[in-house]
Amino acid sequence: MGRRILNDALQKMLNAERRGNASTTLQPISGTIVAFLNVMKNRGYIKDFQVFDPHRVGRISVELFGRLKDCKALSYRQDIKAKDIEEYRLRMLPTRQWGYVVITTPNGVLDHEEALKQNVGGQVLGYFH
Repeated sequence: MGRRILNDALQKMLNAERRGNASTTLQPISGTIVAFLNVMKNRGYIKDFQVFDPHRVGRISVELFGRLKDCKALSYRQDIKAKDIEEYRLRMLPTRQWGYVVITTPNGVLDHEEALKQNVGGQVLGYFH
């Protein structure tokens, strides 16, 4: 999966959020986008999303909350060890109170808190706050 597809999807969500839209449609889709959106939904940054026709080009309809301030996908591979996650989070996110770094690990796509609980590292996909 190209990381540019993920970055385009996140940028489209952010633009819709800034315009005040209640929902947006993402196209094309991938499994990584769905996993990233699951993390955002579990942490309360989006209401819900639905995947339509996943076997072809497909599209995802996302309902927005209005909480999203910034979200980005990294276009380069950033390997991170479990012990370095906290340092990376402090460097990338604006404050300690909110925001999540999304990491793809051997246990699946997790945010930094879950990765620390499971003591696993991986590659950084992106972040949102």
